[in-house]
Amino acid sequence: MRPIMADVPHSAALIGAGSEVLAFDTERSTDHDWGPRVVVFVEEHRVQQARRAVDGGLPEVFRGYPTAVTGAGRHGVQVGDAATWFTGRLGFDPLRGVSVLDWLSTPWQRLAEVTCGEVFHDGLDVMERVRAALGWYPPDLERYVLAGQWRRLAQQEAFPGRCGEVGDDLGSALVTAGLARDLMRLVLLMRRRYPPYAKWLGSAFARLSGTAELADALSAAVAATGWRQREEHLGVVYRRAAALHNRVGAGPALEGSLRAYHRRPFQVIDAGRFADALSGAITDTRVRALPPVGSVDQFGDCVDLLTDPRRCRAATRAILDL
Repeated sequence: MRPIMADVPHSAALIGAGSEVLAFDTERSTDHDWGPRVVVFVEEHRVQQARRAVDGGLPEVFRGYPTAVTGAGRHGVQVGDAATWFTGRLGFDPLRGVSVLDWLSTPWQRLAEVTCGEVFHDGLDVMERVRAALGWYPPDLERYVLAGQWRRLAQQEAFPGRCGEVGDDLGSALVTAGLARDLMRLVLLMRRRYPPYAKWLGSAFARLSGTAELADALSAAVAATGWRQREEHLGVVYRRAAALHNRVGAGPALEGSLRAYHRRPFQVIDAGRFADALSGAITDTRVRALPPVGSVDQFGDCVDLLTDPRRCRAATRAILDL
């Protein structure tokens, strides 16, 4: 891009949609909408000039790949001003600040898409400022989101056993799979990684250092054929998650052993006490006043919601009364 954009100050990065942005692409990824892609930011008054330069200057092939990456024959170079692009992708412009609504209405996948990916040139200082703004949640919002994730576990941690006890092994397996997903997301969040969407969640988890034992335990829990075995394998992960909570220090350290669920014969971590501890450590009165439902990823699980910033913001505003 640099020869084409030589006379136009710009920033260029591989961000936005696409498996390659998060380095999850494989040969399979090349079967559609594949080819050289980059997002180029220019000053607003230079957008049309830059687009004409790109349209007229791109070669038909770059390093063996056609530059036309869509079925309509369009190239993969997006040219625009940063405010418009980020507002379209996230629902707000992070260069103008990030509000509580902005943080909690933006799906983790979208946050990952703009904080990961290679930056090729940053002549406008766009990407450095955006990544400084969105690198991770402010401390009290981090506590709020972590509390929301622990609370999701608390709501179902006894159900693999309860389903199994009444002979519903399929129900027990389904709940276990859901708990495994939430535990993977929790570990990623505690390690300050935005969890990607379902297709790449397992891949992102596997890339974290020190998660091999957890991955084995989660795999065994999902593959188990009885609720007691599921409970045993989940217990390994619960204890490790509790230890990680204590190391991270976002909230008060808590005892991390399993215990009975009330007087029933189900072993749980009692995840609610971690949620309560994190919530109690929040000092910002605005965040403390929020309903305990977490961010849009935690209360919404619909692709048509999570891929539409306008809907995400409307739902978050309504549910959190922001």
